[in-house]
Amino acid sequence: MIDHDRFAAIVRAAGEIAHSHWPGSGHDLHSWEKKPGDPVCEADLAVDKFLRRELSALLPSAGWLSEETVDSPARMENRLIWLVDPIDGTRDFIRGRTGWAVSVALVSEGRPLIGMLSAPAREEEWLAVAGRGAQRNGETLVASRRETLAGARIPADSLMKEDRLMTMVEKPNSIALRVAMVAADEADLIATLRWGFEWDLGAAALIAREAGAAVSDAFGKPFGYNKRDPRSFGLVASAPGIHRAVTEHLAERAKVVAARPRG
Repeated sequence: MIDHDRFAAIVRAAGEIAHSHWPGSGHDLHSWEKKPGDPVCEADLAVDKFLRRELSALLPSAGWLSEETVDSPARMENRLIWLVDPIDGTRDFIRGRTGWAVSVALVSEGRPLIGMLSAPAREEEWLAVAGRGAQRNGETLVASRRETLAGARIPADSLMKEDRLMTMVEKPNSIALRVAMVAADEADLIATLRWGFEWDLGAAALIAREAGAAVSDAFGKPFGYNKRDPRSFGLVASAPGIHRAVTEHLAERAKVVAARPRG
């Protein structure tokens, strides 16, 4: 359907554009807040503009859904759609930390076909094609095979009392990179209890699934893509053997949080 090498080259170039703005490389950066607690920077916009131009040329028939582009209902008419987060992990990016990535996925009829994360500050490229597995820097990924929740590795800064049966590991700001950690067997699970957007998950969810992980919303239901409302509640990406235990562990909290008015 598309030239995979050209797709990867485009996403890689987008990562290089982002890296050229990254304060961790000594660059000055202009940033601001779209709304309180929601940062954005000039690199987000530069990468978004580049990707829209290049990906639209690569596959003109595909629609577009990006964190940094005003959503258009016209995308619903497309069988194919690009899901883009120009910089996932903007807080780490702005602070000069390495926990960020450019995230791009192509979705067909609600299912991701190809997804890539470019994380040049970590010297990492993650790529998955549906039915063909997932790789990091060319090496095949095999997800965690943990069977018990107690002691499971989770990327976190801190844990609530009821979650302290688990073990904290490094937590990049990018949720896509945290999901990728499960794909690489560097974490056993990631779980969130908040409303998230399709562009946060399209590429990373495919990478995790192709590596053998289980991925769902907070209630254990599969994700859909190119929905009228591009949000889903929560995320669980984990070793298949503990996925049910994770959703059951979170079930009561998930019901309470999901019932609150959306911000």
